[in-house]
Amino acid sequence: MAQPLTSELEATDPNPIDLSANRRMRRLRVGAWQVARDLPASFRYAAQGLGYSLLTQRNFRIHVVTAVFVFGLALWLQLSLDRLAVLVLTVTAVLVLELLNTAMEAVVDLAVGRRYHPLARIAKDCAAAAVLVAAIASLLIAVLLLLPPLITRIGF
Repeated sequence: MAQPLTSELEATDPNPIDLSANRRMRRLRVGAWQVARDLPASFRYAAQGLGYSLLTQRNFRIHVVTAVFVFGLALWLQLSLDRLAVLVLTVTAVLVLELLNTAMEAVVDLAVGRRYHPLARIAKDCAAAAVLVAAIASLLIAVLLLLPPLITRIGF
């Protein structure tokens, strides 16, 4: 069963992180350090990670909305399967990196608490840079794959 995030974590950290901003995600899985007991539990935990990211990470929501738009446009333009596959791979890479960035930030915050550490800054900045590089590459690929059929479709 899920328990409220309270004293056990706060008691062990002399500099606890304020988690009140995540009001919708205040529950902590008991035994979160353990391996899932079965496959359905693994899928539930993965769904919780997606839910957490959708609820708390603005950039993840932006990437999801952008992905829906890009896939809708690709279907409207009747892109070939190979071009659609390239779009799926690049957009998925951005979403995966955003999830990993969120996980990295959480682990760094857990490790350093509210204290500043230059290595924590480097870890967070590099994780964010990975998302940025993937997003730029994904944008360029989307333009290369979508712009020519879009121009043809609208008649420029």
